[in-house]
Amino acid sequence: MLPAEFAAAPLLTDLPEPVAAQRGVRLRLLRDDLHHPALPGNKWRKLQPNLREARRQGHTTLLTFGGAYSNHLAAVAAAGVLYDFQTVGIVRGEPAAARNSTLARCAAAGMQLHFVSREQYRRRSEPDWQAELLARLGPAYLLPEGGTNGLAVQGCAEIVRELAAAHQSYDALTVACGSGGTLAGLVAGAGGHGRVVGISALKGHAPGLRAEVAALVHEATGQSFDNWELRTEFHFGGYARYSAPLLAFIGQFYQRHGILLDPVYTGKLLYGTLALIEQGYFAAGSTVLAVHTGGLQGWAGFTERFGAPPPTSH
Repeated sequence: MLPAEFAAAPLLTDLPEPVAAQRGVRLRLLRDDLHHPALPGNKWRKLQPNLREARRQGHTTLLTFGGAYSNHLAAVAAAGVLYDFQTVGIVRGEPAAARNSTLARCAAAGMQLHFVSREQYRRRSEPDWQAELLARLGPAYLLPEGGTNGLAVQGCAEIVRELAAAHQSYDALTVACGSGGTLAGLVAGAGGHGRVVGISALKGHAPGLRAEVAALVHEATGQSFDNWELRTEFHFGGYARYSAPLLAFIGQFYQRHGILLDPVYTGKLLYGTLALIEQGYFAAGSTVLAVHTGGLQGWAGFTERFGAPPPTSH
């Protein structure tokens, strides 16, 4: 059984930011990072429908892919413990990476870690290589890197439906974007209503990512929508790149609101959202709702790599 007891009314908080007040914009934060106690944020959204499908197909093992500091790998390992699945992680890089806290946590949760070269890892979406892995490692339900597929999009679309059920109105949604699944889910759930803005955590690849999001939306809904946009200017140097200004912003945000953001996704999300408000991107009188998608376990790896602790430890 996959329990549904974690479904709850959306948790929203107002963010009284001076720049928003100056522009006449109401800024709110959806605390989806608090939605599930063990699998916070969008990882649970993406995993829930996939776990149900794995169970329906009779699988007892989940196999997935990720880098050495992958939030997704950590989430799949945790889900395996919670819902009685064996888990296998195909990890990009050398076995020495197993010393980091993210993979140590995965191993402690029982995940079998198999390290592959970067060249091999590039084949992660190729059916032939996937078949080789399954033949070698045993039958398993395949989850893509980042957990993004059609079912994951449906899971993330529930965010919009929960907001509607709770009679929470807004004019625009903003969300951090990596593999594009959560953004696609919000677009699919919105069904052409309001505005949905993705803040990319990646440097470059914008045309390809836009096309992937559009394809995921079409797969989930059979439709195409034009009420969404992908913004690519707030990546701070690329995925998981160290940035002193970004860390300063995260620290100042924590001091103002007591809410921790992460340097990979949600820090860039709130920085970008506030910058767009300042630029007048959102009309005066509008309500902008940013989605906190979790990812806070990534602070451990970020600190290991760059020596920058989260502001709560200062």
